[in-house]
Amino acid sequence: MKSLCQNVKFDSDLLHKYDQPVPRYTSYPPATELTENFDESLFRGAIAAGNYKKTPLSLYCHIPFCEKACYFCGCNTIITQLKQVVQPYLDYVKKHIQQIAPLVKSDRLVQQMHWGGGTPNYLNQEQLEFLWNTFHENFSFDPNAEISIEINPCYVDRDYIFFLKKLGFNRISFGIQDFNPKVQEAVNRIQPEEMLFNVMSWIREAGFESVNVDLIYGLPFQTLETFKETIKKTIQLNPDRVAVFNFAYVPWMKPIQKKMPQSEMPVGEEKLDILQMTIAELTQNEYVFIGMDHFAKPDDELAIAQQKGELHRNFQGYTTQPESDLLGFGMTSISMLQDVYLQNHKHLKDFYQAIDSHQIPIEKGVQLTQDDLIRRTIIMELMCQFKLSASDLELKYHLGFDLDFNDYFASELVALDALEKDGLIQRWGDGIEVTPSGRLLIRNIAAVFDTYLSKKSEGIFSKAI
Repeated sequence: MKSLCQNVKFDSDLLHKYDQPVPRYTSYPPATELTENFDESLFRGAIAAGNYKKTPLSLYCHIPFCEKACYFCGCNTIITQLKQVVQPYLDYVKKHIQQIAPLVKSDRLVQQMHWGGGTPNYLNQEQLEFLWNTFHENFSFDPNAEISIEINPCYVDRDYIFFLKKLGFNRISFGIQDFNPKVQEAVNRIQPEEMLFNVMSWIREAGFESVNVDLIYGLPFQTLETFKETIKKTIQLNPDRVAVFNFAYVPWMKPIQKKMPQSEMPVGEEKLDILQMTIAELTQNEYVFIGMDHFAKPDDELAIAQQKGELHRNFQGYTTQPESDLLGFGMTSISMLQDVYLQNHKHLKDFYQAIDSHQIPIEKGVQLTQDDLIRRTIIMELMCQFKLSASDLELKYHLGFDLDFNDYFASELVALDALEKDGLIQRWGDGIEVTPSGRLLIRNIAAVFDTYLSKKSEGIFSKAI
């Protein structure tokens, strides 16, 4: 079965062949390579290097709390209805910010900030303002910074949405997953259609610059027909961006997923039919396929950045921002500097204890080698632009070393030959270009350059499709 949708070709034979566990490459090396054997001085040194280069900043803050569990969720969350847990957490996040901010030169501007979770709108308006002010008192923000927040539409009203905009948030994201009530009940996320449209109308009325919604295919009781209705209603909702994620059933990692009936989950050909329909419906209704599971309106910043060859990718996903230093605050947050990644403690007790001991709450990290930096550049170029020019590599990214691409990647070129034979890529001169058939399998193509992949990845990464 083959079909053409804009710049994406759906080929079920190829999708079946390459449906293997591979990283999502929000980073390279993947976050699975972070280890507890990490020296905090490496982090401080990386910040100092960014100060010297005046690298722009991107900030992330993790709000872990949720009132109830969504059974599909793979995020690091704390399920509680005891709202008194929030202020102590915010107090510690403030201390965390005050640990890091003095290390950063004030002339480095924040170009992007994102609050995720959990449920960031678990915070009341006073708590929102407390955290907002803490960031702005400790960092210098570009007046045109992209500032976004994830919300659970079940716990907002018009006043809350307008307060977010008044504070300074200009982008917003919320999860729909599926409009179908039976599916919603199976995943413990009840969101009536009328409520979702009301929330979107408040967001538009408040004047947010961009709205993203998330959908998930592969959930219990989804069929081609029911998910087509979800896609049609999503198009009516008219978000600027749509992310359509493939549900990964990994109960050995997320035991709460066992609460869903696995026997009712679409698999095999039905799941591929759902994916094909989704691509067709979205691309035929003015959405551009950005990459992997992301779609955007043609005038959206992501689509424009990709057209210009300026799209980037980090732990937050696709971004329009140039290569910046991402600093993560709060438990389990990940920081991504030019040659250092680190993750904060995943457990609240450990996070608090480290800060009480005047230590940066780092649980694990990794320092990238020169080989990592080379491969990261290649993988991100393929993931974001769907093409790569070997001769432009050093010039464009100022890597500062002599690199004979064909010699350095001799074994990888053999693997690329097999992908070219299957029609996933085309080779021209010293370049690689991903074909429309290869775009849905971009993770597999990028994985050719990943030296960390092994058989043990089977239970760690989700499948490509």
